[in-house]
Amino acid sequence: MISFILMVNKQGQTRLSSYYEWMDMQERVALESEIIRKCLSRSELQCSFLEYRGFKVIYRRYASLFFIVGTKADLDVRALDAPGSTAENYENELGLLEFIHSLVETMDRWAGSICELDIMYQLEQVHFLLDEMVMNGYIVETNKSNVLRPIDLIDRESKKTEGMFR
Repeated sequence: MISFILMVNKQGQTRLSSYYEWMDMQERVALESEIIRKCLSRSELQCSFLEYRGFKVIYRRYASLFFIVGTKADLDVRALDAPGSTAENYENELGLLEFIHSLVETMDRWAGSICELDIMYQLEQVHFLLDEMVMNGYIVETNKSNVLRPIDLIDRESKKTEGMFR
């Protein structure tokens, strides 16, 4: 299960954050800044996976943006498997790296070539796009056409209403 998704620039400023499990704001800010610092300090030759505070962190850099996904063990499912044992995170790191790539490709198709300004000025649509792909921490859709169809419909309808009042 995905716990959080972050989009961060090279200076360490968070441009988008989406959390799928509850965390109080102080803990969230501290975790975010520590994970961002760790990801930014790593070289391109190092692995894109790291473990930090019980989270598996998977990240990828595209141009000036870092896409960071954090996962934690799904306690509900794992507790049923073996009572009394510690929960282990069985998330597939390569699968999540592929999800990040699919997310970036979908955003590229939507915005041309995705950049930091697209995320900043069209934050609501980026959140909508992300919500089409991830629901409650689980990846539900990766097909670019299926993800972008509702966004295209919203854009078309908004253009119709704008044209009516001109």
